[in-house]
Amino acid sequence: MLDPNVVISGVLSSQGAPADVLRALAAGEFELMVSQSLLDELERALAYPKLRRHVDEAAAAELLRWLTDSATRAADPATEPPVHSRDPDDDYLIALAAAHRAALVSGDKHLLALDGEIPAFSPRAFVGLLAES
Repeated sequence: MLDPNVVISGVLSSQGAPADVLRALAAGEFELMVSQSLLDELERALAYPKLRRHVDEAAAAELLRWLTDSATRAADPATEPPVHSRDPDDDYLIALAAAHRAALVSGDKHLLALDGEIPAFSPRAFVGLLAES
């Protein structure tokens, strides 16, 4: 599962680990899981004026369509996450990953600090795992 910040970072720059994660997804190297809440957050973020300067409305719509078509859709869990982030807005990602036994790839330090309690990986660490398999 990709935190929307990884997707946005990968779109904004073709260099670096987030872009490598998106290339690995396009190559079919891992299965992506998304939920409606995750897609909604990504859509909201892509509409922010500071991002709209870099990703126009058509490109944002195409990205959302690609992710929706490429991913396995999962229901947003109604249960609380097993652990909480220091940022409560991220708890839905933890709950989603836990409910579906998925790894969470994020650049968010609050989520990465939960490694050991949930399977959380930085984009760089995730790309390294893919290279090992």
